[in-house]
Amino acid sequence: MAPDDWEDWLRLTATDGVGAVTARRLLAAFGLPAHIFAQPASALAEVVGPALAARLRATPAGWDALRQHTRQWLADPQHHLIALGDTRYPAPLLTTPDPPALLHVVGDAAALSAPRALAVVGSRNPTPQGAENARAFAQALAAEGVVIVSGLAAGIDAAAHEGALAAGGVTVAVVGTGVDRVYPARHRALAHRIAAAGCVVSEYPLGTPPLAPHFPRRNRLIAGLTQGTLVVEAALGSGSLITAELATHMGREVFAIPGSIHSPQSRGCHALIRQGAKLVETAEHIREELTGVWGPPALTAPAAAADGDAGTDPAEDPVLAALGHDPTPFDLLQARCGWDTPQLQAHLLALELKGVVQRLPGGRLQRVARA
Repeated sequence: MAPDDWEDWLRLTATDGVGAVTARRLLAAFGLPAHIFAQPASALAEVVGPALAARLRATPAGWDALRQHTRQWLADPQHHLIALGDTRYPAPLLTTPDPPALLHVVGDAAALSAPRALAVVGSRNPTPQGAENARAFAQALAAEGVVIVSGLAAGIDAAAHEGALAAGGVTVAVVGTGVDRVYPARHRALAHRIAAAGCVVSEYPLGTPPLAPHFPRRNRLIAGLTQGTLVVEAALGSGSLITAELATHMGREVFAIPGSIHSPQSRGCHALIRQGAKLVETAEHIREELTGVWGPPALTAPAAAADGDAGTDPAEDPVLAALGHDPTPFDLLQARCGWDTPQLQAHLLALELKGVVQRLPGGRLQRVARA
């Protein structure tokens, strides 16, 4: 995105009546948002009808305040606007039916394109065992480099985020508000920790309050960013079942943890299992089902790894293999490798001294190209 293009993208998505599907229709017809706004009303009306064409030709309500607020928000280097067509746009979302035209991200946007990601969702009022299951599954998988994606809600969502953080892993919160607002408010500290270890993302403009219709819609992003969805506990009619249904329609795997036949919080999971969801009792069951998509678990550090053990061939050095070719934050590299901090830092220093890894501004690491 060019430096000033974000204003046109923001204005497009802030126009009343322009959702993800309509935005893509306009982009397909006219190209970039600046070209859309340059069209006469008659041309716009042929694509979206006269009423929406008139709104596109007008300035959205509260536009000046939103633009100024967003400009100030973007001054923080951890704040990002990512539009369709941007190289940072999450690749998994591009395979979904209606990817958002614009994403607001706090934290490391690279976490949104993780090749190994699992959605963990469930009840806002789980049983103690349900919350512990969410935490344990998330912690076990995050320790192997799987990015845990959830919705920052109370209950299972929060437990899943906490489990990933406890493993020193990466987690993503998809929210139904503006990213500058935290709902529920008691998760403010949790949201900051998530942004530091991964990111918080929303398709809604800054300042958007927690409106009920937004949460079912954000569920499609939770499902779309991952290769599978785990439902831990859910009553019949739960929003988590919407996420599971969306995941199925997107061709993603759906997993469910069984529970007591007497518990209302288990009935949604049992219904999913009857409909074909994979019954899982351990994190290993998920690994087995997704091995073909994820590949083997991230390698753990050898017990006696030392500075001199660093190699220069990615086929032989697990850290170089995990680093790949793109600039990578230390936390994400650590999540992929599963090494503890002192061990990984020592190994990276050895790689730097050998001239095969360099540190970039912002604490990112990158492999040095060799002739």
